[in-house]
Amino acid sequence: MCLAVPGKIIDLKEPPDEGGAERIGTVDFQGSRLDVSLAFTPEARLGDWVLVHAGFSINTLTAEDARETWHYLKEADLVAEIPAELKQPSSDES
Repeated sequence: MCLAVPGKIIDLKEPPDEGGAERIGTVDFQGSRLDVSLAFTPEARLGDWVLVHAGFSINTLTAEDARETWHYLKEADLVAEIPAELKQPSSDES
């Protein structure tokens, strides 16, 4: 089974020139941080939510899409918690 997980870009490493080097983003997954390739999501910016699979950002997401994906992961018992910043104050996502 393949799984892509949403995370938030907290740092960007821009290549020094346009010589083919790819952009790398540090993505936060509830405290776990991973440097991922942004080659497939050149539009991704600092603070954006991205869907990450096998070390590559494969899609940018709205916060609502990220929240919904984390909710499905929690329902499937694949994660313990939904990231705090995605929890809605009035939700019952326990």
